[in-house]
Amino acid sequence: MQELARKLIHVIFGLAIAGMVLVLDHTSALAILAGGLFSGLILVDLILRGYTLPVFSAVLNYVDRCDPLPGKGALYFAVSALTCVILFPTTFVVPALVSLAVLDGVAAIAGKKFGRMRIWNGKSAEGTISGIFVTFLFLLLLIPVHGALIVAVFAGIIEMFSPVDDNLVIPVGICLLLTVIPALL
Repeated sequence: MQELARKLIHVIFGLAIAGMVLVLDHTSALAILAGGLFSGLILVDLILRGYTLPVFSAVLNYVDRCDPLPGKGALYFAVSALTCVILFPTTFVVPALVSLAVLDGVAAIAGKKFGRMRIWNGKSAEGTISGIFVTFLFLLLLIPVHGALIVAVFAGIIEMFSPVDDNLVIPVGICLLLTVIPALL
């Protein structure tokens, strides 16, 4: 149940961040992401110092993995989103953030429920294929069919095989792909 809740939060907040980047002007999106990241770092520092924060500590205790850095996944997501907004155009950033939000969440949920064939680092073919398919469907709202398919598959490959946390590398990887092959848009 905790993993399901964690991944649903990942998908919802990830799509909200992508939506924010889509609808706000560049300066506002940068300010909100930077402010959110800074606030998150303050909250993490308080928790590491032993403080219990109303609501935040309870949610974190329920959904966070046992990791020395509380909220690591959310912080990594915020860092990669901010990096992408700084370095790439919005037309690249939004599909990249949607890819991370949807693929990572769906792959984990489907992999836990249906995963039988483990491929790499405990990740299943069933989870990855499910994540790619659902990501493809979401991306169809943003980019043409051929681009959505290639971006979804590329995100799935990164998610499956990257030795680095996927919250850091999927958005940047997708933005780099779209930079190299802008015809995908």
